[in-house]
This record gives sequence, structure tokens and C-alpha cells, in this order.
Amino acid sequence: MPLQLVFATNNKHKIEEVAAKLGNSIVLLTLNDIGCYDDIDETGTTFAENASIKSHFIFEKYHLNCFGDDSGLEVDALYGEPGVFSARYAGQHGNHSANIDKLLMNLAGQENRRARFITIISLLWKGTEYLFEGTVYGTIRTERSGEGGFGYDPIFEPDGFDRTFAEMSLDEKNQLSHRARAVEKLVAFLQQQAIAEAL
Repeated sequence: MPLQLVFATNNKHKIEEVAAKLGNSIVLLTLNDIGCYDDIDETGTTFAENASIKSHFIFEKYHLNCFGDDSGLEVDALYGEPGVFSARYAGQHGNHSANIDKLLMNLAGQENRRARFITIISLLWKGTEYLFEGTVYGTIRTERSGEGGFGYDPIFEPDGFDRTFAEMSLDEKNQLSHRARAVEKLVAFLQQQAIAEAL
């Protein structure tokens, strides 16, 4: 019987990215799947704290193996902004277009456009917390390019490529994105657990 694991999100883009990495060995459940309609406040000051808040909320309320993640963009010239405020940089949570506009405005005239995307995953497995990190480095374009992805993908060009994340297919992005790298570590851990339980 496949392992079941709750992903503490209803973000369809994140779910698609993670499910593509997990394959058939693990059944991924969303908050909707377990009947959780609570708003989990991200009150942490770091990605790790926010990820941990989500996973602990689900584990303590539903007693299910679960993981939460927090991701964001850190721009060198802006001293790490938008950071943990990436999803609400312009004020309204999830307004991707406004967030991009604000970032491009704040970077106007800047020669240093180095940035990195970071994902931290907090897994609560049988009551013990494990953290996994994924990072991808790149530069911020001066204007949008591409229709895919979400968030800051239309202006983030990963190192070694001449395309933004938004110009890549989901499969391409899943080969190198910050979330993909963190999920790969998560999957490797879960596979070890599954093997151990089968012995």
C-alpha cells in the first residue's frame, strides 16, 4: 500500500510540481482532501519557521504524516527582499503581477540583479521533524518573458539558461527548481523509510 502524505497547501501549482516528483510510490493529499479549511497564518520570520508552522498545525490537529513548505525569492541588491514576504510583497497575498511590478521598480537602474529562489520543507514523520532545503541561483530580468509557471517565474532566469522559468515546461522546471531540489531530498528520505518498513 502506497504511503500517504499530506501536503499542507491548496496551491495547485505547488501540488502539480511536487506530485510530478513523487511518482506513484506516495499518495499526496491536499488540505482539501483531509477536510482542512483553516487559514494557517505564516507568522515566522524565516522560511524554515513558516514551513514548520504549517506542518505542526496539520500534525497536531489531524495526527497525519505531513509536510509544509515555504519558498521565496531573495535578491542581493535588495538585501534579501522580498524574502518571506515574496507572496505578498506588494501588499495583497498572491498578486503575482503586482509583486513583479514592485520588484522591477525597486531594481530599476541596478546593475547587480543576482537572486536566488529558496524552498524549505518541514516534514513531520511519526512526530519527528525533518527539514529539507533547495536553492537555485539566477538573475532577475528587466521585463517579463514567458507564460508558464507562477510567482516571479516570468522574470527569473536560472544560471546556465537563456530562458526564464516561465518559458520552460513543467518537466524542464522540475529538473532544476528550488522546490524540485528540496522535494528530491524529501522523496529520498521517504523512500528510505518505505524500504525500512518493508524489511
